[in-house]
Amino acid sequence: MSSSTGTPADRPEHVFQDRREAGRVLGELLEAYRYDPRVVVLGLARGGVPVAWEVAAALDAPLDTFVVRKLGIPGHDEFAMGALASGGSIVLNDDLLRDLAITPQQLREVVDREGRELARRESTYRGNRPPPEVTGKIVILVDDGLATGASMFAAIESLRQHEPAQLVVAVPAAPESTCRTLGAMVDDVVCATMPFPFRAVGASFWNFNQVTDDEVRDLVATPTTGRGAHDARILEFTSAAGIIRLSSRDAPNGVPSHDDLLDLVGDARVVLIGESSHGTHEFYAARAEMTRILIQEKGFTAVAAEADWPDAYRVNRYVRGQGPDTSAEEALRGFERFPAWMWRNTVVLDFVAWLRDHNDSCAPGRGPEAGFYGLDLYSLHRSMHEVVDYLERVDPEAARRARARYSCFDHRSGDDGQAYGYAAAFGAGESCEAQVVEQLTDLHRHAGDYLRSDGTVAEDDQFYAERNAWSVRDAEEYYRTMFRGRVASWNLRDRHMVDTLDALIAHLDRRSESPSRVVVWAHNSHVGDARATEVGMHGELTVGQLVRERYRDDCRLIGFSTHSGTVTAASEWGGPAERKVVRAALPSSVEELFHEVGKESFLIRTQDGPVADTLRAARLERAIGVIYLPETERHSHYFHTRLSEQFDAMIHIDTTRALEPLEYTSLWVDGERPETYPFAL
Repeated sequence: MSSSTGTPADRPEHVFQDRREAGRVLGELLEAYRYDPRVVVLGLARGGVPVAWEVAAALDAPLDTFVVRKLGIPGHDEFAMGALASGGSIVLNDDLLRDLAITPQQLREVVDREGRELARRESTYRGNRPPPEVTGKIVILVDDGLATGASMFAAIESLRQHEPAQLVVAVPAAPESTCRTLGAMVDDVVCATMPFPFRAVGASFWNFNQVTDDEVRDLVATPTTGRGAHDARILEFTSAAGIIRLSSRDAPNGVPSHDDLLDLVGDARVVLIGESSHGTHEFYAARAEMTRILIQEKGFTAVAAEADWPDAYRVNRYVRGQGPDTSAEEALRGFERFPAWMWRNTVVLDFVAWLRDHNDSCAPGRGPEAGFYGLDLYSLHRSMHEVVDYLERVDPEAARRARARYSCFDHRSGDDGQAYGYAAAFGAGESCEAQVVEQLTDLHRHAGDYLRSDGTVAEDDQFYAERNAWSVRDAEEYYRTMFRGRVASWNLRDRHMVDTLDALIAHLDRRSESPSRVVVWAHNSHVGDARATEVGMHGELTVGQLVRERYRDDCRLIGFSTHSGTVTAASEWGGPAERKVVRAALPSSVEELFHEVGKESFLIRTQDGPVADTLRAARLERAIGVIYLPETERHSHYFHTRLSEQFDAMIHIDTTRALEPLEYTSLWVDGERPETYPFAL
């Protein structure tokens, strides 16, 4: 990448390298129209033509151009009051014309001027060739993006007069409202991305240079049908898979060799290891084994998981030989809230048992113990209980004050954080924000008094209580925020997780002569850098992005992916764990590219040489959380990403199986029947 384009950190909203790349993405999304002899692809000149060429080549369909001219407001040509299309169709914004008092004479002058330019361009692009025949055809109208949609509306109006069999609109980026409006006008709409807030079409591209007349003429004259174009695209994809294959390193069952793992991690203090689902056995097992290696051979002293702070701390006490629990299974019983299988499963059970054995063997001089901690904030009521319980032991009067403050929640919602948030957000109940902030401040103010006892146990207990108070404070805000918008609540949650990570590292540093090192377990959607993804365009932050900003070269981001198999997930929030079939990855996805590599499992360093260039192209990436909805797979579980900037390394396991919960129902035991049942062999 040239230095002039910057980096994802500099320009986080950009998804597509250029118009050609955006066209390749759209071509994959339009695969249902491939090889249909009725398809004609029309690119809105000029910017839509490079996009349309790639779409036409992907579909093995003929390409032509369609000219539309924006009708700019007199004196402010950049603002459209309408559009003029080939064939003479005009679309006007009547409300704007009236509000700005545009006179008929002013409108006529703009239409005449743009009409002359339209005719010039048609002659330049097409020469003596007649306009494309669209009657009875499936017309796919392509542009490089839409803002108000005026140009596309004019094109649709003009083409409809010729009675095509179907009208399809395809664009790389547009506001959701525009896509929704188009959906009521044509037979199909494909908007690859819908940025929010929508700033401008060019904001979705790294390179948005103006397209020239010569480029349009050359593209329209370059064949998009026949074996030549098809073979070129196959060669391009095959070479991408070939580059990945040559640079990949074996990782049996998803576990890299010791040398590869230790070389990847280097001297990093924070290593984030992800998962592309919350219910895949191989992801959990490989991550656990990699963490064992890092603890034993690199001196890592903590696992910080996407889990609630008090539930994980119960495990921490067990692995350190503290607390009343007598087995790993008993220590995991704190994970009662949906989805319990994320932590109450056979892989985590084995890891917790191993961590206890490891710590038991850590006699003086044989290495530091390693703990298990949670980063998440859903534990509103549990954390309140833990704060009061701690204060009962060290300061009964402070415990009385804490109960009085936290009783605010009892008056609002009982044990339901979402009910509290709804009532507070919409004015149906009083906010408890002031009380939780006051309690956190009170606890922090008296921290020195509570640490009069010597030893690490007193310090650990005070740290545990203070982080619980922080969890209450942030959870209260989270539950209020979640009803105001997904991005705001997501960002609050990820900031809380990174703030907790920072506090944990500082706490562990105080107890050690050398800097502490932490492994973070979380979903890919948290571990990856949001600045390299489509969701970053929506304003989302991630743990991976924030860790990179705070720790720079002292962190590593590692993701996992799979092509197909089974997964443990629910069909709705709070539903039972089911064993579901994971559909084969979609075309144009990272997972499909890795499947084409032809290896069962491998590690790829995403920022190494040719691999970085290959994985810099925008591709779809799958994310399955605790809910999996295969019937809405594309909408529910995929987003665009530039993998080379999202992760430092990726581990792909082509076929995976469902994570085994410690408790499961007949739904999980029976599993989901394949679509070919009962004839599948």
